[in-house]
Amino acid sequence: MPISPNFTSVLSKDWEINFTQCTPTGYLRYTDLCNILQLTAAAHSEVGGISFYDMQEFNQAWVLSRMRVEVTALPKWQDIVTVKTWINNLENSRSLRALEMYVGGKKIVGCETYWAVFNTQTRRSEPLALPFEHFELYPENKATEQGFSKININHEKKAVAEKKVYLSDLDIVNHVNNVKYLEWCLDHVNPSKIIKQELQSFEMNFMKELSLKDTVIIHENEVEDPQKTKFSITKEEKTCFALELQWK
Repeated sequence: MPISPNFTSVLSKDWEINFTQCTPTGYLRYTDLCNILQLTAAAHSEVGGISFYDMQEFNQAWVLSRMRVEVTALPKWQDIVTVKTWINNLENSRSLRALEMYVGGKKIVGCETYWAVFNTQTRRSEPLALPFEHFELYPENKATEQGFSKININHEKKAVAEKKVYLSDLDIVNHVNNVKYLEWCLDHVNPSKIIKQELQSFEMNFMKELSLKDTVIIHENEVEDPQKTKFSITKEEKTCFALELQWK
């Protein structure tokens, strides 16, 4: 689609939290938080003419490479949240996008995302084929207190589950949706820590895509810091995903 006449380089979008997105306490799940953030990013790409359907003319799509989320508080059922997003950097095949979530004008979540342009036929990264110069960039306007870091996975780890990829795990790009990785790992965290909202921040590194019928192992990695938990997901002993949780 063409660039929308309502396009702006900073997008604000409201969402109402519904009960299907909440834990038994009535607060938003961390996985659904990530979904809302990504849907806002997608909405900005649509009005800016670089959406999935625009890019599919060139067999391209945006895929998430890294994501960092810092949480001060979680919204609850029936809250109206406002998500703001803008681009810090966009060049060739890479984009750094910032997002913030507000309730009643108060910022409760900051997020930094790193995206790559992905050819959906060759399954490789390549430069963006569409024009993007109309996006004003805001390299100094950060949404998080800390930037990305490479999550180091050590050899001291234990397998906590084996998982087979089913159709329900796949997204429109025909690989496992990035939120599914987070969901698989959080299922192996002490539920009381999630219910009590003890998660302060989390960071995800996506390294290799997973496809239908793949079998993976979910590992919990040993860490010295009691306020951190690390998970990794491997396929045929190769790491596909890493997650670091920072607790309050």
